[in-house]
Amino acid sequence: MAKFPNVNAASKYARDVVAGKILACRFVRRACERHLFDLKRSSNPDYPYRFDKTKAERVCRFIQKLRHTKGKWARLTGENAKLKLEPWQLFIFCCVFGWVHKKSGLRRFREAYNEVPRKNGKSAKSAGFGLYMLTADNEYGAEVYCGATTEKQALEVFNPARLMAKMLPDLRARFDIAVWAKKLTLPDGSKFEPVIGDPGDGSSPNAGIVDEYHEHPDSSQYDTLITGMGSREQPLMWGITTAGFNIDGPCYDMRDRVIQMLDGFEHPELDDPELFGIIYTIDEDVDWKSEEALKMANPNYGVSVSGEYLRSQQLRALKRARYVNAFKTKHLNIWVAGKEAFFDMEAWKRCEDQSLCIEQFTTDDCYLGFDLARKLDMNSKARLFTRTVDGQRHYYSIAPKFWVPEEQLDNDDRRLAELFQKWVNVGCLDATDGAEVDYREILEHAKDVHLETPVNESAIDPHGATNLSHQLADEGLTPITITQNYTNMSDPMKELEAAILAGRFHHDGHPIMTWCVGNVVGKYLPGNDDIVRPIKQKPTNKIDGAVALIMAIGRAMVAVESYNPLEDFDAEDYVL
Repeated sequence: MAKFPNVNAASKYARDVVAGKILACRFVRRACERHLFDLKRSSNPDYPYRFDKTKAERVCRFIQKLRHTKGKWARLTGENAKLKLEPWQLFIFCCVFGWVHKKSGLRRFREAYNEVPRKNGKSAKSAGFGLYMLTADNEYGAEVYCGATTEKQALEVFNPARLMAKMLPDLRARFDIAVWAKKLTLPDGSKFEPVIGDPGDGSSPNAGIVDEYHEHPDSSQYDTLITGMGSREQPLMWGITTAGFNIDGPCYDMRDRVIQMLDGFEHPELDDPELFGIIYTIDEDVDWKSEEALKMANPNYGVSVSGEYLRSQQLRALKRARYVNAFKTKHLNIWVAGKEAFFDMEAWKRCEDQSLCIEQFTTDDCYLGFDLARKLDMNSKARLFTRTVDGQRHYYSIAPKFWVPEEQLDNDDRRLAELFQKWVNVGCLDATDGAEVDYREILEHAKDVHLETPVNESAIDPHGATNLSHQLADEGLTPITITQNYTNMSDPMKELEAAILAGRFHHDGHPIMTWCVGNVVGKYLPGNDDIVRPIKQKPTNKIDGAVALIMAIGRAMVAVESYNPLEDFDAEDYVL
């Protein structure tokens, strides 16, 4: 018998997802790719983490000794009544508990975000997590809190855990668990209890479970649990939810954070090494009305949730429009109030070529794009080269440049401030003194660029940049003022999309440009789905670099359209 059967099953799941043998959305694929990527780099002595199979196997064995408490499985006896973790669940538990610090052996992940449609075994999985953290995580005086916005929701996780303990005398005896109406306790003072609102003063959780996080109006409970964990060596926040409707709430913010991590974990600046996240939903090109959508979004399809039930809910939504949003949200895990990213970030990643450098393009046409905002925002410059390859127009984005006022590093949004500071530290972002960007720095940089690779044209945002435009003209950079409206942005935005998908676009992997492109949402002209311009979902999702790139592509497209081949024809060359 294999020594690590659960770990082996989890690893096989990750490999099969990446290989396309298991139907999964891009977020699940990226979570699996991250695990496999980390396994490879863990052999590097400088990489701080390693995967501990023993710890991963231990938590899976523990949870699978617990009993079902609901449905047909609760009526069974013996081994048939025990929880059985499916490969996707094994993958999650193995990742969260198996990755540890090389030096200390303590757990790597401090936060785990699970977004899964309804009826996929969330409550039982979370109940098992809570019992493990109470009894088996080697934490003296453990405090496990199950938080929610209502008592009913908090009990959705606590009650199954309580019933599991009540139904298993061996478990109670092994850990001396006392089962109360709304609390589980151990002799050393450890406790597991539901919480509505914030835990009381003096609480010191080693584990927090936030159930159906999409229902939380703010992050106060989550933040309070996190800040209370300071004295614990390896605390863990366990967030689990379906999609919701509140895109201004803390859950959607967490989802954004997870997606940014999944899209950019290969880059240290975009990675979030102590955050585990996985989102089960459908890809943008999958029809929500199809059976494929049901299978892709629901990892427990045919296990805890039947295909017949899901198809009946799908059919109801097809017949009555008022059920569509509820079906998409609860059974496909789609945030119906949120807008999806415009660009395919997997295709964008395939376009990355870190070997690209300026020296390769000294004789090619060069276009700059500037998206400028003097106060409290990022300023961006895109540098774009063009070539014709096999009759097709190819674009090369190399060495973009970004500036931000130094005061933005103290932004009220902690996540954004930390992200900016990371990029400043590694030289990807320039912080200029004060509250405003000094356009003189941008001008000097543009002059240096023009000396390196002569610039055909510079597309520039007109807002607040009149003097800079005149100065660029004086230096021969040919500024062209571009108003960021549907007329100017739609065609180049769609051309960038087409070039990315066709492999005609190439970029050097700059993390800020990747971040900006991933944040772009398409706003369509009312009544016309063919005319679009870039917007951001919320203020912290910066798109400045992408806007600069789109403007540069727009100028390159105009150059192609206005090109007259007769201009290169000299009649004297053909005189006999």
